[in-house]
Amino acid sequence: MRIGELSRATGVPVPTIKYYLREGLLPQGELTSPNQASYGEPHVRRLRLIRALVEIAQVPVAQVKEILESLDSDAVPLHEQIGRAHRALTPRRKPTASDEAREAAAAQVTGVISSRGWSVEPEAPALTTLIETVAALRTLGQDNLVTFLDAYAEAVERFTELEIEAVSTNPTRDQLAESVVIGTILGETLISSLRLLAQESISANRWKKL
Repeated sequence: MRIGELSRATGVPVPTIKYYLREGLLPQGELTSPNQASYGEPHVRRLRLIRALVEIAQVPVAQVKEILESLDSDAVPLHEQIGRAHRALTPRRKPTASDEAREAAAAQVTGVISSRGWSVEPEAPALTTLIETVAALRTLGQDNLVTFLDAYAEAVERFTELEIEAVSTNPTRDQLAESVVIGTILGETLISSLRLLAQESISANRWKKL
């Protein structure tokens, strides 16, 4: 397809596609003449991924490029390829809680991860985020919520297994890696929306008359 057809297929304006091409986010098409290029299904998939990262996840273009470079790292194992993309996607948090709260949070988080047998790298950005979040809850006097950390982890593990199983049917390694990243991005919105709806329903049943 030509660039206009690619635009119609993805909903991405032609000038934006040309910008992604210049920035190296989108692979160049196959030249059919000095001023024309042909694009295929891989370009459609890549554009949809870029759109999800930029428009839905609000990831800066420079960071999107880092994520895409991670996905294109075919020389490394698939697990590491996905891990690099996740690390590029996860914002790095600055410590805000007290040292005491952070130490208690780190001990609790480490205990939960160990008890569940999770294989997690010590430098994983999400690990720092989790520790800081638990520490913030403790600092704000919400220790009652922190007690549910293991139950949260169990629930997350269950639906993450479902997600991984669902994307495992993808026919190629590239499509599998892309699906995992897209699932991570949209899965956050999906879970947050369901949680808010569940809270609204439970609140209505328990406290509507208070």
